[in-house]
Amino acid sequence: MSTLTVNEQQRRKIATQCGFIAALDQSGGSTPTALHAYGIDDGAWSTEEEMFALVHRMRTRIVTSPCFNGDRVFGAILFEGTMDRQIEGQLAADYLWGRKRVVPFLKVDKGLADQRDGARLMKPIPGLDDLLDKANAKGIFGTKMRSVILQADPVGIAAIVDQQLDLAVRILDAGLMPIVEPEVDIHCPEKGSAETLLRAALLAALERLPADQQLMLKLTLPEQNGLYADLVAHSQVLKVVALSGGYARSEGNLRLCRNPGVVASFSRALVEGLSARQSDADFDATLDESIQAIFEASMT
Repeated sequence: MSTLTVNEQQRRKIATQCGFIAALDQSGGSTPTALHAYGIDDGAWSTEEEMFALVHRMRTRIVTSPCFNGDRVFGAILFEGTMDRQIEGQLAADYLWGRKRVVPFLKVDKGLADQRDGARLMKPIPGLDDLLDKANAKGIFGTKMRSVILQADPVGIAAIVDQQLDLAVRILDAGLMPIVEPEVDIHCPEKGSAETLLRAALLAALERLPADQQLMLKLTLPEQNGLYADLVAHSQVLKVVALSGGYARSEGNLRLCRNPGVVASFSRALVEGLSARQSDADFDATLDESIQAIFEASMT
């Protein structure tokens, strides 16, 4: 039997295992879109609670599928409502780690502020310390928080990185692993330039972390192949993962293959082709094909 703590086992899994993270963290604004893609129309729910119950049913079908396990999917990002719900009689995080050996993360941001200097920072996160305490109590390993870069504006990019790193330090102090996600919108007119500015800002910001601290980065698949190699190799970065960002799975996987050391953290691209109307056999076969394709692209 391993003498490592659960936290140490989970950290080692992320650091050393081939695989990727399933982003299952759609929240209020993005949930209808996720349900529509899954073949469930607006008329299927009349209240927010009914909507979230439907998306929880979809997520439960994904994570309980025989093909979804820690052999290829080493992590999953949840939103708070999922963390509070059960899967097959267990709290979601306990089920993911105990039954599937999938490391659970929690989305902690509360959405995006209005655009300024070509960027959308995160809205304030009231009650963050209480949420982090709750995450610790419910078996969560780490967190994720998203902001968006819309233009290659150094002022806006610096503001996003500063906000992300300030929050990352608070999350580390709470004993959780932060995934910093400064997404560059794939429709940014100077996407390559924005990514170059972001890379420089992140490398500079990492110097502010205590030498014994690590974080994770979730970044848009870049225009320049291998752009984030220095971040992949950085001693204070546990893992660099990539969001699909609106790219179809085939395009996302192609871009992923061109960026060695970066692995997927896909959401829409992961569930592409899944439908509430599929039989269990067809659903599992479609999900297995998706997982395998993303897994192979993440192994480069």
